[in-house]
Order: sequence, then structure tokens, then C-alpha cells
Amino acid sequence: MNLKDYIASIPDYPSEGIVFRDISPLMADGAAYREATNQIVNYAKEKQIDMVVGPEARGFIVGCPVAYELGVGFAPVRKKGKLPRKTIEVSYEKEYGSDILTLHEDAIKPGQRVLICDDLLATGGTIKATTDLVEQLGGEVVGCAFLIELMDLKGRDLIQQYDILTLMEY
Repeated sequence: MNLKDYIASIPDYPSEGIVFRDISPLMADGAAYREATNQIVNYAKEKQIDMVVGPEARGFIVGCPVAYELGVGFAPVRKKGKLPRKTIEVSYEKEYGSDILTLHEDAIKPGQRVLICDDLLATGGTIKATTDLVEQLGGEVVGCAFLIELMDLKGRDLIQQYDILTLMEY
């Protein structure tokens, strides 16, 4: 199955010169969604994952079915003020300024083997912040898995010390 057949390319969105890669058609097709999930699950099985972590919101869409299939937990990484209990936080740079991501302070136990999942690897800022949160809690990031990687934005350079799986490259 060619997963790229299930990605919509939207020119000039959200601004002129940008081609937005929309995963909605992939999610809408049960067979394609299952295939993408299974590819990440197979990768994760080799890594002996204890926990899956995903940044909001599309990291939930990718990470939750992976965690379910593996029979492990899922921990959400959210923007500041969105998690209800005590959190740790990290500030990071985005394309248009800075932001803060948080994780519950008890989400990861020291020594847990963690897979980080998201829909897209672009500049790498969100994923680098996510790895920092996991490591602050003593987790070991043993892999990062993405549906799509935008090669020209070189996000891989920011997280090159981690094992990376991408299902599609643009």
C-alpha cells in the first residue's frame, strides 16, 4: 500500500508558499490507518517499548493506536495549562515564536523505554522538547516515529541522536 496516496497536499496553506500535508484522508481510510499504525507497531516491537508519548494533538492520533496495539500506556504532552495535575515543562522555539510543553510529572517512570509518536517531523522543535520532557523524568527515548517527514526543514538534525522512523518523506 502506498501511504502517500492517502495524504492530501494543500498548496498555500496556512500561508502562501507552504504545502500542507493533510493526514485526514489516511485517518478516514481504515485500511490505510491500520497499515500506518502497524508499521509503527512493528518498529516499536523491536525496541521493547514500555510507554508511548505523543505531543498534542496529532501525536495522540498516531500514538494512541500504537500504544493500544502494544498493550502499553500512552502519555500526552500538552501545551501549558492543559494538563490537570502537577507537571514538568520545557520552553521551545517554533517557526513563529516560542511555546511551552508540559508532561505530568508521574507520566514516565525512570528507566522506561519510550517511543515518541507524531504525525509530522518538520523543524524538530516540538519533538526535541518532548524528548527533553521524557528524559527529565528519567525515561529512555528509544525511538521517534512519524507518518511524514518534511526533508527540506531538516528536523532530523535536531534529534539525530535518536532512532527515527518515518513512513513517508516529502
